[in-house]
Amino acid sequence: MGIRRRLFYAAAILIGTMLAGSTGYFIIFEGKSSYLDCLYMTVISLTTVGYGEVLGITGNPRAQIFTMLLITFGMGIILYSISTVTAMLIEGELTGMLRRRKMENKIKALSGHYIVCGGGETGFPLAVELVTSKASVVLIEQECEVIEESRQVKGLYHVYGDATDDKNLIAAGIERATGITICLPSDNDNLYITMTARMLNPTARIISRMTNSRLKPKLLKAGATSVVSPNAIGALRMASEMIRPAAVEFMDNMLRSERGELRIHQIAVTGNSPLAGKTIMKSGLRDQFNLLLLGVRRQNDEFEFRPPSSFVLEAGMTLIVMGDIENIDRAREEL
Repeated sequence: MGIRRRLFYAAAILIGTMLAGSTGYFIIFEGKSSYLDCLYMTVISLTTVGYGEVLGITGNPRAQIFTMLLITFGMGIILYSISTVTAMLIEGELTGMLRRRKMENKIKALSGHYIVCGGGETGFPLAVELVTSKASVVLIEQECEVIEESRQVKGLYHVYGDATDDKNLIAAGIERATGITICLPSDNDNLYITMTARMLNPTARIISRMTNSRLKPKLLKAGATSVVSPNAIGALRMASEMIRPAAVEFMDNMLRSERGELRIHQIAVTGNSPLAGKTIMKSGLRDQFNLLLLGVRRQNDEFEFRPPSSFVLEAGMTLIVMGDIENIDRAREEL
């Protein structure tokens, strides 16, 4: 029996017993006493507080017999209700329900967040990295151990359940999300979630994990913005470890260092941005925000690597910068 049903059942029989006792007294005394007095007599009888009679039960055989039956059966019902609530508190069920309700309310207040489907070897580190990058993240996972681990990550929200179930995607606020990453081990599940996510949010950026490279066209057609193969990425990483170990170590230290939150990120140059029409030298990226400009993506998706200081920034361009997360966020807000 579910926790809500158990609580409802315990409360229902307790309230039912009190109403039955009050009604019984009301009938026995033929309405000469108010219903509130009858309810009061029922409560003090069941709780055995001993405040004394308020209805004149002594000398009334019907009332005496009814009171004995009420106390006999009512005490058992009260003990059952108390033991039910106590057991749920000890087992953590009630605490878990209250915690889930609190988490649901927090997620309902989110907008422009990111959803990670699956908290396995790929999904959980991904969620942690997004949180480190100051993003609001909701993790959907059905393994209790992963959910418990996610509670230790400050700023990481979670939905306990199967990501292939539409109701869990909706509970994660998919209609309001900016992006969804799908990291389940099954390509078929990833394909289904991709299609569902695209139907629920036509504008979100969807990144899907892929094991079988032949499934890539189907994932893209189903609505994925981009597809990532951990096996292919792993192969490139192994090649890099072989021929450029210092560069790989530098990137690892940048991502894992506890001395700061140095990241490579992007800043969009919008039409009303103060960057539009300025050269890189006058942009203030380095002097004001301590950011290193690595490259620029033009509107036609071509990249300009290591642009000179005289390079003029235009609306629609995307800047690839490296710096502390706080400085990057500040630059994105002001620029």
